[in-house]
Order: sequence, then structure tokens, then C-alpha cells
Amino acid sequence: MTTQQLVDQIHKKRSFLCIGLDTDLDKIPAHLKQLEDPIFEFNKAIIDATHHLCVAYKPNIAFYEAYGLSGWKSLEKTIEYLNAEYPEQFTIADAKRGDIGNTSTRYAKAFFEGMNFDSITIAPYMGKDSVEPFLEFENKHTILLALTSNKGAFDFQTTVSDGEELYKKVIRISKSYKNSENLMYVVGATKAEYLAKIRNIIPNNFLLVPGVGAQGGSLEEVCRYGMSENVGLLVNSSRGIIYASDQADFAMAAKNEAAKLQSQMAVLLESAR
Repeated sequence: MTTQQLVDQIHKKRSFLCIGLDTDLDKIPAHLKQLEDPIFEFNKAIIDATHHLCVAYKPNIAFYEAYGLSGWKSLEKTIEYLNAEYPEQFTIADAKRGDIGNTSTRYAKAFFEGMNFDSITIAPYMGKDSVEPFLEFENKHTILLALTSNKGAFDFQTTVSDGEELYKKVIRISKSYKNSENLMYVVGATKAEYLAKIRNIIPNNFLLVPGVGAQGGSLEEVCRYGMSENVGLLVNSSRGIIYASDQADFAMAAKNEAAKLQSQMAVLLESAR
């Protein structure tokens, strides 16, 4: 998917919602656990109920790796289902990979070619040669961890070296990478006050923003400081949507929570015009 196609979907659906598929067998409804592939059946029901309200889905790969081969099969079935039934959805492999040279190339092949994800999250701290192999793939996007939503982000990401905070240095240097127009960045909603500073460095790149909802981030603040001319935001919600209910009505409950966010986003998009 190209960036323009993503922007078109945002305006069509009046939504920049990304739904995180952090599927945990301990949290899904009990009746699904009797099925052959409960993880996929849960994902499928969530997707079918919410696809018209969001523009992206983000499986967190750890929730699938934890179940070994069966988890990977559930992930493959999920992405195959999305690509076949809802090809307008932007797909994100939340894998947080980050290695150099041929290793990065193999990671990229696994997720971009093997599973046909549109994008992947990458830890940038091994530098240029750990990122550029991902950027070689046409119409695929690399999402760098820039300023994350967790408390430990302040351990390193905001430390100052040579008068510049580390997260700013990561963003600034990454702009010089080959095919950097295909870069996106993770910026936590709980760090909304930093968004204006980040937009001074990258005015137009898309930002993947976790932390709205369960983690306490404000959608209004994210838009105030982070929205660009092409919207430039994918706001992720995971637990607040997919675990809205642990009963038989879980898909409808997820739809209702997604609709609340989509309605807020529609208003914010209209006011930004």
C-alpha cells in the first residue's frame, strides 16, 4: 500500500484508527477455546466487526510467537484473511526487529514477502545498516521506534548528547537513509507534548501512536500537536477495543468501542480541514 492509498482510506472512512491484535488466549472468550484455532477465530470476528471503522490492523508478533508453530499459523491465517477480504487495510507487523545486513534482509523478506505485511516496526539503535534493508522493498513501510509510550522510555530516549535528545537524533539521522520517504515513526500518545518538536523534524511522515485509551493518552492532544497536512497519524488501540468484553458479545463490544474512537476522529478530521 502506498502512502497516498492510506491517506485516501483515512478520508474515506473518516478514521485514522489502527486496531492492535494483541490476542491472548487467557483473555479471549471461553467458548472460542473449544475451536480448532481460537486465536484466528477471535481475530476474524474482531476484524469482521470493525473493518469499516479503522484503516489498519497491528498484530503484535510476541502474542503469536508465544504459542510456537500454532501461533505462527494463526498469524499467517490472520494476515491472509485481511489481505484477501479487506485489502484496503494497512497491515503492521509489530515485530520490533533490529539487526544488521543479511539478517535484516531476512526479517524483511519474512514479513514483507512471506506474510505480505505492509509495514513492520523496527528498533533503530543498531543504525543505518539495520534499517535500510527494510527500506529496499517497494511500497512497504518501516516504522522506527522514536519515542515510545512506556515509562522506561525516559531511561534512554530523552537523554541529551551533544545538546540533542536521543529520540530527535534518531529521527534526524534517519531522514538521510536511502528511501527514507517510506519511514514512519512510533511516538507514544502519552508523550503528546513532544509531538510538536517531532513535527519540526518530520512534518509529513506518518506517526504510529499507541497509548490512547488504556494507557491514558489523549486523542485530542495527539491531533493538536501531531496531525499533518496529510493527517499523518495512525492511532492505535488494542486492549480497549479487542477486550471490551470477554463474553459471547465480544465482537459487538469491540465494534462499539471502535465506533466511539472513529466518531471522535471524524470530528477532529472535519475540524482540521
